[in-house]
Amino acid sequence: MKINKILIVEDERPNADRLKRLLLKLRPHIEILSVEDSITSTVHWLENNVVPDVIMMDVRLADGLSFEIFNKHDIKSAVIFTTAYDEYAVQAFKYNSVDYLLKPIEEEELEAALKRYETFMEAVPVVRY
Repeated sequence: MKINKILIVEDERPNADRLKRLLLKLRPHIEILSVEDSITSTVHWLENNVVPDVIMMDVRLADGLSFEIFNKHDIKSAVIFTTAYDEYAVQAFKYNSVDYLLKPIEEEELEAALKRYETFMEAVPVVRY
């Protein structure tokens, strides 16, 4: 199953811009729905928009750890965590995680994470709400 809609949660604009460029290079057909930069804005966005296929999510945001988003909203999307911190990897896999990429994100690693999601979705039919 192709990834069609992606939400990016990243509070550092250069990292968000680089991630957008890489995603569009690897999957030119995707739609980047939004780039959110905080827990608060992400929860608000999720409450008022369509469910993305994948959320690319930084762990540390200006207003806290992104894991708090899961306590405030029932996320149905797969998540690829993107962070400079390796100490949250185990915790990340409790939250719909497909992969955990360390910054700076390399194109090959991002491609592998996207393929992992697509392969999983082809093998397991999922009902989206």
